[in-house]
Amino acid sequence: MSFLPVRSQRGLTLLELLIALVIMSVLASVVLPFSEVTVRRTKELELQNALRIIRTAIDEYKKSFDQAVLDNKIIKSAKETGYPKQLEDLVVGSDFGGTYPYKKRFLRRIPKDPFDRNDLGWGLRSYADDLDAVAWGGEDVYDVYSQSDGVALNGSNYRDW
Repeated sequence: MSFLPVRSQRGLTLLELLIALVIMSVLASVVLPFSEVTVRRTKELELQNALRIIRTAIDEYKKSFDQAVLDNKIIKSAKETGYPKQLEDLVVGSDFGGTYPYKKRFLRRIPKDPFDRNDLGWGLRSYADDLDAVAWGGEDVYDVYSQSDGVALNGSNYRDW
């Protein structure tokens, strides 16, 4: 009885390695653009959420001011709009002439613009400014916008959101 030596196959041939490498490189070249779009879309969602949070806080500040005027806690001057004077007023808060027994705060912190690479911060518009103004009048904070020059995936400019 003769025994033939059994060869163990412990490795891959060069051809198998090359085929595996080609398949992996094709998959990587397909996945990379999708991951870049996903990161950008996530930042866009963060920007939309931050704008919504700040704008809602501005509106709540205005409602509280108007309620204080109705309750005769604040005497409104002719030039006063009821919007916060600075964006930081949303964090610091106000008691609105004693309407509240404490300073009512509207934000814990001001959200950051995810596309702000130059630390410009938010662009501000006052009630007296035009709707598309890029220079803040300084009277109050009626609206905020991103100062990024970037273009969104849908083709719109971030500063127009």
